[in-house]
Amino acid sequence: MIYQGANPVLVCLDDLKSGNVDPKILEEAFGPESLGIIVVSGLPEKFMGLRRRLLSFASHLGNLSQAELEALECPGAKYLVGWSCGKEKLSNDKVDILKGSYFANCAFYKDPKLDSATGDYPDLPEYTKGNIWPREGLLVGFRETFEEFCVMVIDTAGLVARACDKYALEHISGYQEGYLEHVVKTSTSTKARLLHYFPPPTLETGSVEAEEDLDNWCGTHLDHGCLTGLTSAMYVDEGSLTLDISKGIDLPELESAPDPDSGLYIRDRKGGVTKVGIPRDCLAFQTGEALEVITEGKLKAVPHFVRGCRASKAAGVSRNTIAVFTQPNLWEKIDKDRDFAAFAREIVAKNTEG
Repeated sequence: MIYQGANPVLVCLDDLKSGNVDPKILEEAFGPESLGIIVVSGLPEKFMGLRRRLLSFASHLGNLSQAELEALECPGAKYLVGWSCGKEKLSNDKVDILKGSYFANCAFYKDPKLDSATGDYPDLPEYTKGNIWPREGLLVGFRETFEEFCVMVIDTAGLVARACDKYALEHISGYQEGYLEHVVKTSTSTKARLLHYFPPPTLETGSVEAEEDLDNWCGTHLDHGCLTGLTSAMYVDEGSLTLDISKGIDLPELESAPDPDSGLYIRDRKGGVTKVGIPRDCLAFQTGEALEVITEGKLKAVPHFVRGCRASKAAGVSRNTIAVFTQPNLWEKIDKDRDFAAFAREIVAKNTEG
């Protein structure tokens, strides 16, 4: 299959801070005819070091013993807090053992003492269960790096949200000024997902990799929050390394993906498929379903998927990345009738039926 490549809309962090982003840029990035993604450049100097450290931690985490990983699982939160592997199904109905995920609630952004969403929602444990961090002495510095990185992403998401508010104020009758920025910056429901895609399984002699398997590292889906913060993926040749965290956390990063067809793909508004690259020194933000509802469809959610590396091109190579899903507080209204808790329940029910 041949895919079109595209350069997403690029804005500078300083322009976001100063409010110097033309609303037309927002429409180009997030509007009805857009790819639903914007890239932010000019990030603080510490970003690159934090990114490398956190994504290196993903490899160290994914290579812990089974016992250590099981200690990080939280079945009571539907495996959406702590470690999760083999608990999801891909679109071809196969159990997903190609990647492992570490989930954390980002309520610490609102208050460092919080480790879960606030409010009485016993049927939404994926939000209200407390975080499960690695035990003391294991992956030293992981929690601090994770939290510092997520704070930077959410800070930046707040500025993107401010620009969206400015656009919405001009285009939506009765829009509440500053609402999306308020949602992003005051939420205790935002969640981060650190992903470790394991090196692709070795092919048996004479076997051929199926296109549908390659497209199923992470099947086509919509995020159901507001803005999803993304970093470029880090590819690590684990096959040539001895992963020993006592000798240092930061791992050598391949200059580029070993398989040029692997990475993030977006289904555009006309059904076409577009490969999107994120520069290593930038953050990207994708639109989610809650944003589309809040803006009455003026800004659209983006369907996307991740295409895996061919084993023939990426033997021993893992892929690490993180997604930070900025989401409203569970009690915040996303439209006249529904709060985010009700909306989240609808999404879960829809996904379960599917």
